[in-house]
Amino acid sequence: MIAIFTITSGLHDEASVSRLSDEFLKGIFPEGEYEFKGADFSSFGTHDLDLIYVRTGGAEGIFKSLLPEMLSRGTERYYLLTSGKSNSLAASLEILSYLRQQGLKGEVLHGSSDYLRQRVQVLETVSKARKKLSGTRIGVVGQPSDWLIASHADPMALADKLGVKLVEIPMEELLQEIAKAPSNPAPEGEKMADNVKKSYPGATQIYHALQVLVERYGLGAFTLRCFDLLTSVKNTGCLALASFNADGIPASCEGDVPALLSMMICQALTGVTGFQANPARIDVENGQMLFAHCTVPFNMVKDWQYDTHFESGIGVGIHGNLPEGPVTVFKVSGKLDRYFVAEGTLLYNQYEDHLCRTQVVLQLTPEDARYFLTDPIGNHHIILPGHYKALLEELL
Repeated sequence: MIAIFTITSGLHDEASVSRLSDEFLKGIFPEGEYEFKGADFSSFGTHDLDLIYVRTGGAEGIFKSLLPEMLSRGTERYYLLTSGKSNSLAASLEILSYLRQQGLKGEVLHGSSDYLRQRVQVLETVSKARKKLSGTRIGVVGQPSDWLIASHADPMALADKLGVKLVEIPMEELLQEIAKAPSNPAPEGEKMADNVKKSYPGATQIYHALQVLVERYGLGAFTLRCFDLLTSVKNTGCLALASFNADGIPASCEGDVPALLSMMICQALTGVTGFQANPARIDVENGQMLFAHCTVPFNMVKDWQYDTHFESGIGVGIHGNLPEGPVTVFKVSGKLDRYFVAEGTLLYNQYEDHLCRTQVVLQLTPEDARYFLTDPIGNHHIILPGHYKALLEELL
């Protein structure tokens, strides 16, 4: 819910100010989709988005007197809504300058009704995502895979910037749960090779064992050092990760925490975790790129088939076909001090035996494709259906 709080100079006629305010707010919120709090700031900071409507000039001192109370509730960002009438814009600019001097963040929301409506929708979505992420416990089951030498995370940065906490879980604990986990038979009538069908029950044991760990540690997301399962239980985590991601619990491969953080941000903003994949080929001259991986969220694909895991040729991998159309490619660093985001188009799905099982060809700009060859944030990146660059940049 959006809440609107007001500050108004006592020098202005309240009836006149209220009439102008009603007209202004109806233009932004034609359906009345906000809660009007007026000058009562007692619930400030408890809503999805709190807007401070600066209704008149001369309100700067009122804001300054209210700021300690707002700061005591941990408010980090202040959004000043102004109509531009009654010197409200001038007052808002003075307030924002004061906030900056105090080392605080803020923004003056000013413009046409259409602009303000769209801007407020973005801010509400981002605010909800931040609240959803804050307090999340992230399981790291095993350490990052040995080859991910640039894909570690800074626990302090994650706690400070997103409010999330890393929880290390030994691989041995997962193996103990797998050994006693129930299994499910391969689905009747599902077309799959005999060796894949034989591996299917074991893949479901991995899923059920991970469910135990998610509940035991209160995890909202996790990453799995999945290649260790190839030697320990002769199976893969691809099926399990595809299921968890489809169920709204972000789960990344190979112990890649930065990839997981990227998926968590995507899920919090859009409801979809995205497809964790690595570039397989890049045509930097025209911006076309081939991405591939052996698991993909079931709720992202038009259809899928069960296959083997590529590198090992065993277990259960997922060969999915994603919808063609607009996509966003996204990745944050393990310190949350860098990110990459680009909008493009998924041109088509393909399948080659000598690649990871889900394979998509994207059209990006040559400049965005060149990033991968000059300054990439690791190899795994997240492919998200739709164009969400503005939302991702706003959150970060």
